[in-house]
Amino acid sequence: MGVIMSKDLKWKKQCIAAVKKGNRVLGMIKRNFIDRSKETIPALYKSMVRPHLEYCIPIWSPYLMKDIKLIEGVQRRATKLVEGIGNWSYDERLKYLGLTRLDTRRVRSDLIETFKIMNGLYNVNREMFFKLDVSGRRGHNMKLFKKRFRLDVRICLQ
Repeated sequence: MGVIMSKDLKWKKQCIAAVKKGNRVLGMIKRNFIDRSKETIPALYKSMVRPHLEYCIPIWSPYLMKDIKLIEGVQRRATKLVEGIGNWSYDERLKYLGLTRLDTRRVRSDLIETFKIMNGLYNVNREMFFKLDVSGRRGHNMKLFKKRFRLDVRICLQ
């Protein structure tokens, strides 16, 4: 699939590879496109750079702050390419361009996948991933608990 994983299940090499690809394409955009308007740069970023940063992201979603900042740095750099807003704060640039932070996009993607698993849209056993709260203490009975995974046990998914 093209995802790089180390023996200790760290994703640092995958993050570095994604950032290199993203920065390479971003550099190409900077060199070859004269128009740096609000319409052009976000469209180029969304179609040419962000797919490299989000490729197979449900599998290798970064959880260390250094990896998250590394990946977010590519989008931060892309927003500075738009004329006239380079000195604005990152959040102001994102709001102006109609973009969201990459970590927010990852959380949204995780929620969508959880919804699909819980509602049977995938042909998987949801008990493999989640445990339901059946105590009925407060609220509804669809509260989820994520099971703890062990690294020394392998389960074959079909």
